Formats: sequence, structure tokens, C-alpha cells
Amino acid sequence: MESSFPPARPSANNLNAVCLYGNGRPRYPAFCFPSSSYAYAHRAGNAVNRLESWLNQCCYGGLALGNGQILCCAKQAWETALSYFCTEEYSTMTLVNECCEKNGEERWNCFERQAPNPSYQPLCGYTAPLITPDTIFTWDPNTC
Repeated sequence: MESSFPPARPSANNLNAVCLYGNGRPRYPAFCFPSSSYAYAHRAGNAVNRLESWLNQCCYGGLALGNGQILCCAKQAWETALSYFCTEEYSTMTLVNECCEKNGEERWNCFERQAPNPSYQPLCGYTAPLITPDTIFTWDPNTC
């Protein structure tokens, strides 16, 4: 299965797909990766897993109501998931993802440019396994 990392930035243009097709986009259970090596792929997979779980909370968890709040929640989830990814990148002895070396809006724009699925389309015939995120997401509606 091709990587869906980095995930695209949620926007008004892709929000419907973000919410509707979540179960049709890739997840990366731990058994997908060998116990040694592939550390970058594992970190990227974890970021996708976190984000997809958190997007589900934004769309259907009752955290946010209405497209404006759902979009705000989704953007915050996206930034938080990629921030965790970058923190994990810096905790290794390997080269860091180039986007993590940037700050603020430059970082988010870099990830957005690299996203292989900007419209959040599902994979044909794929149903995602349920994966519980390793980190809790708490949306702050005051950032909207």
C-alpha cells in the first residue's frame, strides 16, 4: 500500500471528503512494519493513524458543530499530528523530514505541498482497521 504521508491540510474544498471517506483511507497497524529499520515509515504511519482518528472525532465525535467548527477542529488535529511527528523526528539520530526543519506557516505549507492525496479520496475497496491513537487530542475551539 502506498504511503498517504503527509496528509493534506483540511480545507473548505476537501472537508466533505475528510469526513465522509475516513474509513476508506490507509491506516498503518504496527504489524505493517518490521521490528527493526523502517523507523521513518513507522513514524509517518503513526502520524496518519493519529490524524485519521482525530479527524473522526472532529467530524462525528460531537466536538465540533457545523462546517466552520469541524474545519477548525480538523486543521488543529492536522497541525497537532504533524507536530508530534516532527517531535518524534527530532528524537532520532536520522535525517529529519525537511518540513520539520521549517517553522510556522512555512512548515504547514511544506507538508501541504508534499501531500499525495490532497482531496482525501478513499482507496477503492479498502476498509481501514480500527486503530486507537497513542495520544489524546483535545480540540481548543477558542483558536477558531
